[in-house]
Amino acid sequence: MAHEHHHHDFNVHNDYNVHNDNNVHNDNNVHNEHHHHHHHEGGMHSKLWLIVITALLLGGAMAVEHYCRLSTWQLLLVYLIPYIIIGRETLHEAYEGLTQGDAFNEHFLMAVATIGAMLIGFLPGAEAQYAEAVFVMLFFQVGELFEGYAEGKSRESIAHLMNIRPDVANVETQEKGADGRPIVKQVEPAEVKVGATIVVRPGEKIPLDGVVIEGTSALNTVALTGESMPREVGVGDEVVSGCVNQTGLLRVRTIKEFSESTVSKIIELVEHAGEHKSKSEAFITRFARIYTPIVVFAALFIAVVPPIASFIIYHLSFSEALTTWLYRALLFLVVSCPCALVISVPLTFFGGIGGASRRGILIKGANYIDVLAKVKTVVFDKTGTLTHGQFAVEAVHPDQCDERELLHLAAHVEHYTTHPIGAALRDAFPEEATDGCTVEEVTEVAGQGITAKVGGRRVAVGNSLLMDSVGAKWRQCHMVGTIIHVAIDGEYAGHIVINDQVKADSAQAISELHRLGVTRTVMLTGDRREVAQTVAQKLGIDEAQAELLPADKVNRVEALQAEGTLAFVGDGINDAPVLARADVGIAMGGMGSDAAIEAADVVVMDDSPRKVALAMRIARRTLAIARQNVVFAIGVKVAVLVLAVFGLATMWMAVFADVGVTVLAVLNAMRTLRGVER
Repeated sequence: MAHEHHHHDFNVHNDYNVHNDNNVHNDNNVHNEHHHHHHHEGGMHSKLWLIVITALLLGGAMAVEHYCRLSTWQLLLVYLIPYIIIGRETLHEAYEGLTQGDAFNEHFLMAVATIGAMLIGFLPGAEAQYAEAVFVMLFFQVGELFEGYAEGKSRESIAHLMNIRPDVANVETQEKGADGRPIVKQVEPAEVKVGATIVVRPGEKIPLDGVVIEGTSALNTVALTGESMPREVGVGDEVVSGCVNQTGLLRVRTIKEFSESTVSKIIELVEHAGEHKSKSEAFITRFARIYTPIVVFAALFIAVVPPIASFIIYHLSFSEALTTWLYRALLFLVVSCPCALVISVPLTFFGGIGGASRRGILIKGANYIDVLAKVKTVVFDKTGTLTHGQFAVEAVHPDQCDERELLHLAAHVEHYTTHPIGAALRDAFPEEATDGCTVEEVTEVAGQGITAKVGGRRVAVGNSLLMDSVGAKWRQCHMVGTIIHVAIDGEYAGHIVINDQVKADSAQAISELHRLGVTRTVMLTGDRREVAQTVAQKLGIDEAQAELLPADKVNRVEALQAEGTLAFVGDGINDAPVLARADVGIAMGGMGSDAAIEAADVVVMDDSPRKVALAMRIARRTLAIARQNVVFAIGVKVAVLVLAVFGLATMWMAVFADVGVTVLAVLNAMRTLRGVER
């Protein structure tokens, strides 16, 4: 109903000048976005005024027709004023379409139908349809007003993501101020070099990805993740662009250029989401191109063939028959306009992408909504996806001493190691750093563990091979996990069980997927078989495949794809090949993970596995709304077309079948913006 290109592709790129192709940040970006918003608002207001003025003039023209006895020509001139005021844009679009070889668009259909209705009064025995012609144009513009409003709402939903784009960066310079601290200068984020130090005050957006070198604060990540819980950060923590600093002043050393920062990647993704059309959208676009010329020729057939046939067969008056059938052909043209489909279907998908992005789920294109809705097999990576990917002490089983003493000794022996297991033991006994025990003669035994002297006692911490080598009689553990044995002066003291921690909502995510009708959930991992089986049982996963290399994961996914549409959920760091191979690749924890944003089709911005089920629910709802619009629009049109051919339809019914249906379809499409319940 708006310009052809305008509604076939709801591409954010047209609206937000955020990130041009060579990754150079345009100085006028903020101004452009602001200007565009006002331009859109201004366009809506002027259209509303045109509609009001035309409605008043139409009322006046109808009064003149009723009270003054004017000739056909005079009446035409009276009605021509409101017709031109409201129809100027549509007539111009129709003319442009004709001159550019794209004649068969809805503007052309509207122009032919309304001009025909204006001129039909000049045929002998025909009644003028001036008021109807003006009303068709008027209602057409009302429909465009609704469409503009709905599109604006959809864009706002996507635009909340654009709010994550920082306006300025406060960079420390080489010069010193009176207080001896570096002078801070405001610059465009695109001008900041890697390794520069930026200052982020409370209430400001973090402009570039970096590492905190001074200060602690809580970050609001809601624009990126959809989650309202603030994230605490301190010295040494990585921070990503787009988060809002809430409490403390931070000094941050940048680790990426603006064009490579999380915020730029996300904005670029959202910009281009509209380029990937869903099958439904692509079908509707093709359908409109073929359908419109068929309709025009069908209308010509209705206008010409029945009058000739009735004149030859029944010897009826040709001019009367021509008047009757010409009117029916005009009704046929108005009814058959494919606006409702051409607008509402892309708008539905656009709204679905916007609704998902509000919940921290980035869908890279409408085509992935089609696939997400049909997923039957969901394959998960284990580490970092269903589990945190961080080791922690799960159980302590002492033999000769108490739990605290066992942890105390193990933490001291592991004091200098960088291994994740050493970190888990130190985290379990944080007092280790301050209790003043002396640690001497630390010896690392490759593939076995570490020995050291702690407070005069020789302590060995490691696997069963290390216990054998120090002569300690170790015992088996009934639990599954990484078992760390401890011996004191050659005597077995007990063992500690360390495991990767399962995420709090992983089990709920699996049960929600099963409720949605996913027939098979599979977990692939490089971890040991017994660990994989334990996690799978705990979470209710149908099948676990363990001890896999990255190449094995790709092979397994390809084999599983033969059974139906497959989604692969990974943390994006080492899963890029599998994410790319799956029908739909879903990356977890997109905040700060470039590989995830690049390789996946859907990016869950926080670490919650439940968002996978939420993404599927949003996709299914979006598809259902698109289907409702198609069935409703085609159903009403077919009914009124049949009535029009048999002379039972009026111009008012034709207007409802076109513009009324479009307005209702657009309002229905807007429901996708609301998202779905958690």
